[in-house]
Amino acid sequence: MVARGGIARRAPRALAVGMAACLSLAACGGDGRPKRPEGGHARTGGAPASPSPSPSPEPASCPGGRLIEAVEIPAVHSDPVLIPEAVIGGQRIPAVTIPGVDIPAQRVPAQCVEHKPAPGGCLGAVAVPGTSIPSVTIPAVRIPGVKAPGIDVPPVEQAAVWSEAVSTPAVGSPEVCQSKPSKEGEYVSSVYRSGVYRSGLYRSSAYRSSLYRPRACNDKGECLPSVTVPGVTAPGVSVPGVSVPGVSLKSYVAGPGQVIKGDDSIAYNIEADVLFDFGKAEIKPAAAAELGEIAKSLGREVPDGATVQVDGHTDGKGDTASNQALSLRRAQAIVDWLATEGGIARSRLRATGYGETKPAYPNTKPDGSDDPGGRAKNRRVVISAAR
Repeated sequence: MVARGGIARRAPRALAVGMAACLSLAACGGDGRPKRPEGGHARTGGAPASPSPSPSPEPASCPGGRLIEAVEIPAVHSDPVLIPEAVIGGQRIPAVTIPGVDIPAQRVPAQCVEHKPAPGGCLGAVAVPGTSIPSVTIPAVRIPGVKAPGIDVPPVEQAAVWSEAVSTPAVGSPEVCQSKPSKEGEYVSSVYRSGVYRSGLYRSSAYRSSLYRPRACNDKGECLPSVTVPGVTAPGVSVPGVSVPGVSLKSYVAGPGQVIKGDDSIAYNIEADVLFDFGKAEIKPAAAAELGEIAKSLGREVPDGATVQVDGHTDGKGDTASNQALSLRRAQAIVDWLATEGGIARSRLRATGYGETKPAYPNTKPDGSDDPGGRAKNRRVVISAAR
């Protein structure tokens, strides 16, 4: 019966007895271990294991996120044991090789903590993927018995042992946004994106104890030597927990031009109608003065080299794909202006188009009729940076 709750699990005795057939490599895997479905435990029958899905590409870096380092699990090896040939009472006892153990190295692959982009005045969603430590099996082993004149030595055997795979699920926290001020002097409350923690994992060690067959002699002084098969251990494996701390955007009072200034960030919310003609992505000549003031403010407020994010937004009129394309063209137009006229290195600038997906205000009134004022506020560009 399989024992539960211990460090490892021991296979049924039937499996160990079946190992007698494995004394020749023809009945075993090429390394002398019992054949078993790929990725599973040692088996004595039943349906074959489902093929493993193709692994996802492993990241070497995580632009915009954080790399979770891979965990290497070393290979496990033990040498085969040779029982030499013997002659007892004229009977030849052939040599036997007890297979060694060769378990390949395993790996818990590297992953990325994903910090999803978000418009100014918002804290982007964060996601930590799930992970797992694969199972490991140490195969059964058997020293055969011998019956010869004056000697009757029973077989000695140890069942297979394994440590099961362990997993932890993905965790995350959604995007949160501050309310958008409609006028200068309006108070905007703080928002908080909660922290995320993916718990650590531990796969317990697996140990197959040593095996010993004692020396045996008959009354003629003919002897079989003692045989020892050393114990084998697959060490325990740990994967550390992953923690993403909570963050907040501080409350503030909206300043001129809706400057959103927090302790660690600053954003400028500009109605698109100030910058562009309706449905267009060419910056109006009259908008240059306001963009110039924003470029000067970024120079004062933001560290040299900090990324400046430009987010374009539209109202809900028109089809979704066209709105998405327009918002991106407008954001890119602002990036081009800041790079060529505003004195900000292009390498620091990032453009994102959100289309109609993140409205700051309702596009319609409570009765369902069109709200031109709300739509005008949703047509906007937000320029933001960390301070």
